Amino acid sequence: MAYPTIEAPYGLVPVKLLSGVPFVGLTRHYSIASNYGTNIFNGDAVKLVTGGTVERDTAGAAMTPIGVFLGCTFTDPSTQQVTFRQSYPANTVASDIQAYVADGTDILFKVAVVSSGVVMGDLAVTDIGANVAGVNNAGSTITGNSKIAILDTSATTNTLPFRIVDLVEETKNSSGGFTEAYVKWNAGHAFNNLTGI
Repeated sequence: MAYPTIEAPYGLVPVKLLSGVPFVGLTRHYSIASNYGTNIFNGDAVKLVTGGTVERDTAGAAMTPIGVFLGCTFTDPSTQQVTFRQSYPANTVASDIQAYVADGTDILFKVAVVSSGVVMGDLAVTDIGANVAGVNNAGSTITGNSKIAILDTSATTNTLPFRIVDLVEETKNSSGGFTEAYVKWNAGHAFNNLTGI
């Protein structure tokens, strides 16, 4: 039986909790500031900033995630109609922009493994429990989806933003390498940050 092939990164997809309970789609609404100047794609990490709004977070050592962006709604300034979007388009001017964010502190995310950029890579069973860097690829303005991924080189470095919890058997490649992983935040989740924002 042939396994499906992962051809490109697709962002962070919430799938279950660390305890093994399935993720049931629970999200919280956070505001995005009017005219915020960066695209946010479905599957991008977001952070809470001063003023109570969220912005796109980078998948690096300095990340302080509140969760993963799963879409937004706002009153379209050109039509005056409420609009639901897969992604937030940069520089949208509206006073009611609401992001849908999976913000649980113990969510596991499925994510693609790359060797660099959008070039697919793989991990081995020996990588489970290690930390890994994220890759901040630009998302797709066509699909609205993120292209964030993780690198195929794991380490014990405590500043790496993700912890590998498990590997996805269904998309193992023909060489026996795992092209997808289940990860949790290794970076300090905003709700666990003792100093606040």
